[in-house]
Amino acid sequence: EGVAAGVMWRQLGSGGVKGISGRTGITGSPFRPSTFSLSRTGNTSHVAARAVSGSNSNGSTPGASRLFSTAVPQEADVVVIGGGAVGASVLYHLAKEHKLGNKAVLLEKHQATSGTTWHSAGLVWRLRPTDIETELINHTRALATEILEKETGVDCGWAANGGLFPALSTQRMEDLSRFVTLGKYYNIPSQMLSPEESKAMYPGLNVDDVLASLYSPGDGTIEPANLVAAYLKGAKQLGAQVFEDTSVAGIETQDGRVTGVRTAGGTTIRTSKVVNCAGVWSRKLGAMAGVKVPLVPMRHAYIVTDAIPGISRIPNMRDHEASVYIKRQGESLQVGGYEMNPIFWDDVADDFAFSLFDLDWDVFEAHVRGSVNRVPMIADLGTKSTVCGPESFTPDHKPLLGQVPEVRGFYLGCGFNSAGIMLSGGCGRELANMIMDKETTVDMFSYDIRRFHPSLTDNDAWLRERSHEAYAKNYSIAYPFDQPLSSRGMRKTPFHPRLEADGCVYGEAHG
Repeated sequence: EGVAAGVMWRQLGSGGVKGISGRTGITGSPFRPSTFSLSRTGNTSHVAARAVSGSNSNGSTPGASRLFSTAVPQEADVVVIGGGAVGASVLYHLAKEHKLGNKAVLLEKHQATSGTTWHSAGLVWRLRPTDIETELINHTRALATEILEKETGVDCGWAANGGLFPALSTQRMEDLSRFVTLGKYYNIPSQMLSPEESKAMYPGLNVDDVLASLYSPGDGTIEPANLVAAYLKGAKQLGAQVFEDTSVAGIETQDGRVTGVRTAGGTTIRTSKVVNCAGVWSRKLGAMAGVKVPLVPMRHAYIVTDAIPGISRIPNMRDHEASVYIKRQGESLQVGGYEMNPIFWDDVADDFAFSLFDLDWDVFEAHVRGSVNRVPMIADLGTKSTVCGPESFTPDHKPLLGQVPEVRGFYLGCGFNSAGIMLSGGCGRELANMIMDKETTVDMFSYDIRRFHPSLTDNDAWLRERSHEAYAKNYSIAYPFDQPLSSRGMRKTPFHPRLEADGCVYGEAHG
């Protein structure tokens, strides 16, 4: 969900620093900036700086200078591919929990965070629809707020300004009340607020249609690049090796098992375990080993408004019915969400590092309307910046983890549905356990790649339709036994026509 924007970006090759700006409206809308100072090629923008307020002036990740190794080894126990939040977390947990030392290697084709992590909002919502997700996020939060800084000295940029969730229906009130109950089990403080209390918590909030709100004071945000810097520094301190500007040219296999990783520089690393943490590039990486990775890249966007003096204490907010979130970004508001008509990224470019797309305002308009309805003052604000970057999404809006059925020793850590920052710590820990053949601390089957039938994982029509539905329904109430509506009937038993003729009503499982 979005990025730390409203900061300054360095243009590729320019050496100069310019901001993303422009307030001139199109069709009278203050949200539609007509000019941008980023260099653009076609429908993309190329950016060469970390998108965090704590970035160094030379564009490097805070705390990450001189972190990276120089000579690619010829052998490793585990090779992690991808230097985003999840890949860095996996490396950190392999080094810390499983003592792999220099036998744990991470390869990144550009620079750490350069794919999708750099433009993440870093939002952390502690109360989630499932206990598994709640536990995973709790581990990330503990790492970001205490553990990593003590171990590495890197401040992860944690800001605990809380989270507010308005309920506009009795069904949503019941759902949010269930979150409160779940929070009590995990010692996560939260409470339901009246409309008047909600407005006092969030001045400027429209509560005319609000029945109540859930307030979770322990929610907040993490600076993505700082988090990755801490993961990598922690891993390096324990002996792990990190290589930037190291592209993977091939995955070597023999008799259905991983045997090595071949880099574009000509080095082959002998290994029996490879971890695919390549984000939107995971399908391409999987194809090198004959592995089908069921995710689809989409464009995911947000805008940052002009400054609003005096809003420094307001919580982040999700209006589920409008499918929009509003995050405090310094003295500005960041607005994003999950639209009904997302744009797929079909031609995934290999060199799309620190890059953005042009924002499609016709698609994003729904989030503008939703945010203005909930916080009317937004209608009078200009737009400081827009960010539209690639994210990977899956058919059930859950990550893809674990060893694939096609090739022994090939693991997935991808498809995080724009929740990679807040899930990185917990999922990195559990994936490290899977890689080392250890028992996971929580039941991870709902994230395991084997939950999908092999006949569907490379079915493009099923992937697109089901992922589209899951994306659009992200903020919907998670009812028990809820059934997907798209791409049904992909697999049928021989008895299907006869039972259907007799009035059978079907549920769907594995297509």
